[in-house]
Amino acid sequence: MTEIDVSAVEAVNAEFYAAFESADLDRMGLVWADGPHADDVVCVHPGWPLLRGRGTVLRSWALIMANTPYIQFVLTDTQVRISGDQAVVSCSEHIITAVDESADSLTAGGSVVTTNAFIRTDEGWRMWLHHGSPVLNREEEDDEDGH
Repeated sequence: MTEIDVSAVEAVNAEFYAAFESADLDRMGLVWADGPHADDVVCVHPGWPLLRGRGTVLRSWALIMANTPYIQFVLTDTQVRISGDQAVVSCSEHIITAVDESADSLTAGGSVVTTNAFIRTDEGWRMWLHHGSPVLNREEEDDEDGH
């Protein structure tokens, strides 16, 4: 694992979030693996079923972006691990979102623990898997348990 590889993986991971925050589907498409890896792409959005294949995954991002007026991520606990031509970034996403275009509607959107896997391609590191799982806060857990 070289510092150059770590920096490159960190950069493509940051680009993934920048593409989402700017609702730029073209930019998002550049992040995800293509060509011989396109059929192997996997995405699990919080609360969604598993999505497989580049086309299906990018359509899901188009739908999310079209229905998200504003989103911003603050990442914590980020860790990068590289083994050969595969890399894994794990982190916690703390989300700020809005229900409409007004600045008054900004709200904490919760937290998600995420695993992003990347594969080294001829074009550089590309996302191969994104899996986000919501983190329930203590009040939500108590409500579900009936306490």
